[in-house]
Amino acid sequence: MKYNMKRGFTLIELLVVIAIIGLLSSIVLASLDTARAKGADAAVKGDLDSMRAQGELWYDSNSQTYAGLCADATTAGVQGGLKAAGTQTGATFQANAVGAAGKVTCNSQATGWAAEAPLKTTTSAFWCIDSTGKSVSETASSLTTNTTVTCT
Repeated sequence: MKYNMKRGFTLIELLVVIAIIGLLSSIVLASLDTARAKGADAAVKGDLDSMRAQGELWYDSNSQTYAGLCADATTAGVQGGLKAAGTQTGATFQANAVGAAGKVTCNSQATGWAAEAPLKTTTSAFWCIDSTGKSVSETASSLTTNTTVTCT
């Protein structure tokens, strides 16, 4: 007696393979979210670091004072990076959106300035830079008043 056996996969085998592929893809996508958030934090830090160079250009071109650097010390929420309005050595900062909440807070006085933006990986964390060269992560906003010009 001859048996006619066809080669192929059973339905159960195919369902198991599909379940394994689905599980692996969900693990990969979860890892990508973490990488995306870390990339956003790196962008915040890079943008604020470029703001430090702009601040020193402002200081040199405005009679050795930081007064007016942050305009009216407000926060802005427009998409984009940090850049000086007008020329590279003049005008005020336009603190455009970076970070999780899309805000950069900047305070300046004649003797110093500070800026901070929220980080995406930790919603209550901020990255703060100031005119003394400090770049630190903070657990809460330290620029709550217009007179604060240093990171804590």
